[in-house]
Amino acid sequence: MRALDVIGVRVEMPSNNPIVLLRERDGDRYLPIWIGAPEASAIAFAQQGVVPPRPLTHDLLKDVIEALGRSLTEVRIVAMRDNVYFAELVFDGGLSVSSRSSDAIALALRVGCPIVGAEEVLDSGGVPVPDEDEDEVEKFREFLDQISPEDFESDQGER
Repeated sequence: MRALDVIGVRVEMPSNNPIVLLRERDGDRYLPIWIGAPEASAIAFAQQGVVPPRPLTHDLLKDVIEALGRSLTEVRIVAMRDNVYFAELVFDGGLSVSSRSSDAIALALRVGCPIVGAEEVLDSGGVPVPDEDEDEVEKFREFLDQISPEDFESDQGER
């Protein structure tokens, strides 16, 4: 498993499909995952520190986990089959629950737990970005800083 950081969410053009972009912490691979608009908003809210007046689904799940006296220790992106990513929520005590990767990422951002990806997933879905392309990555980060959750209106679903 390799540690991953969430770079952000964006809308892929021209299809207008939202993606979440993860980066291998100690490497040069990026992992783009196509997600639905609600999940893109949930991830963007968490990254921006937006606290809704009433809990949204991922906030509610975080509250339920805490109320049960448990903790989410890690989120794992474990597989990619037919361009669909599969994740696991790993709880204290070793309990593991299958999850969509977008929901797992949104929850991980709320609880502050690590996100890791299987080497096989990064090998098949990762996109290498050499250091000399870091200027392009910085431009992408600037773009992400200007996007808001309201920019995600269509519900295309996770791929």
